[in-house]
Amino acid sequence: MAFFEALFKDIGIDLGTANSLIYVKSQGIIVNEPSVAAMNMKTSKILAVGDEAKKMLGRTPAHINVVRPLVNGVISDFEMTEEMLRHLLNRGKTNPFMSYRRAILAIPDNLTEVERKSVEDAALGAGCSKVYLVESPVAAALGAGLPITVPEANLIVDIGGGTTDIAVISMGGTVVSRTLKVAGDRFNDDIMRFVRDEFQLAIGESTAEFTKIAVGSAIPLDERLEIPVRGRDMATGLPREISMKNTHARAALSKSLRAIADAVHETIEATPPELAGDVLRHGIVLCGGGALLRGIGDLIERETGVEVTIAHDPLTCVIRGLGQMIDDFESHRDFLDNPLKPLSITL
Repeated sequence: MAFFEALFKDIGIDLGTANSLIYVKSQGIIVNEPSVAAMNMKTSKILAVGDEAKKMLGRTPAHINVVRPLVNGVISDFEMTEEMLRHLLNRGKTNPFMSYRRAILAIPDNLTEVERKSVEDAALGAGCSKVYLVESPVAAALGAGLPITVPEANLIVDIGGGTTDIAVISMGGTVVSRTLKVAGDRFNDDIMRFVRDEFQLAIGESTAEFTKIAVGSAIPLDERLEIPVRGRDMATGLPREISMKNTHARAALSKSLRAIADAVHETIEATPPELAGDVLRHGIVLCGGGALLRGIGDLIERETGVEVTIAHDPLTCVIRGLGQMIDDFESHRDFLDNPLKPLSITL
């Protein structure tokens, strides 16, 4: 039995827009890297995946294509996604004969059947024998330690790289959900646009992300944060440096943050009355990389009147939830085989 388990592993995969994480049964999280791949177009070979590929963004010659194959939680480049996933899975192999028997992948709530099939096919093509899908909010809630199997509501807000998933979960399923294409990537775009319009300076995605992490906030701060930001002057075409304050970053992010707060409000409005009372009693749990933005919990709490808690280690909530499903597959099988579609709120 031990020999069989050494050769055939069960894994959980959080294939995110910004980062991909892989959990292997009895080993824990073995991969946590950016969802980026670099390919040499002359030889059609993958040059780098993950951290190494992300360093190349905006810094490569014409024949090297650096792509993020997932956009807004959806596969936009199937072949690159499959190759990236194959490379990441190979990193977890302890011997050349090892293979992956079962894989559970987390997906956003609102994917179409075609989009779900593409995720499944990518995992199968990368070397997984059998693939199960589960909604990201359910996995995130499980990873955050919420009692999702009881007949009480738990409201989770997963602010990832490409999407923000908001879901009310009860009895192991999603009752009301909302998926918003406003998340970490949109925050970066907002900062790039603000710097261009206010300072006439063109900056790249990596610089915008660094600025967001260093001085970004959702509400006014007591402390004053400031960093130098370098880019290309749009008037002269020459390099230039400006000083970016937390007040600038907050102004840049305000519209997107308002959209997230409004979406949480709308989700609570659509929640059945009994479950809405549970939400008020239990509060809202934030997870995902966006939950690390300064003051975002206070902003949502102020807008909804419901207490907001940031999950422990919010970046890994989804993969930790998948890990629990992998470690005790039979107990969590019902989460994977529920064909019912939750009520979805549309604009």
